[in-house]
Amino acid sequence: MDFVQDIAIRCACATLHHMKNLSHHLASLAATAWVGGLWAIGYLAVPVLFRAQPDKQLAGMLAGQMFIWLGVLGMVCGTYLLIRHISTSGRAALRQRLFWVVAVMLLITLLLQFVIQPIMADLKVQALPLDVMHSAFAERFKMLHGVSSIAYLIESLLGAFFILDTQRT
Repeated sequence: MDFVQDIAIRCACATLHHMKNLSHHLASLAATAWVGGLWAIGYLAVPVLFRAQPDKQLAGMLAGQMFIWLGVLGMVCGTYLLIRHISTSGRAALRQRLFWVVAVMLLITLLLQFVIQPIMADLKVQALPLDVMHSAFAERFKMLHGVSSIAYLIESLLGAFFILDTQRT
């Protein structure tokens, strides 16, 4: 009976160890997916799309869809990372640099997703039947696109900092 109990205890300890590491592994996957998505879509897929697609309006629509889905991914991953950080560090999380890096990244994602992108989409609708870039809304659209691009760059750089800083041991 001691042999069976010993095996059961060892299995239980191994399971607890793996469960404890599960949240760490999920956090690594979330950070990788979010930050990798920022870099892959924003600086690889979208530029290739605009170079390869002769119809710039279609390219813009496709890029917009990629950014919407990336925003959803960012909201899910960012929320998970913040909740995990608070659950592992408690109130001390509020004094940790990486907590605030993720919080700012998530804030940028929310700003892009729920403020800037909807305004840009509305300008496109208002411009119909013209392409927004050939309408009276072109200058406002360009300005919002510029703000969006700068915010996205800041989020991407914060993401790179987050990944690099979490890899230090």
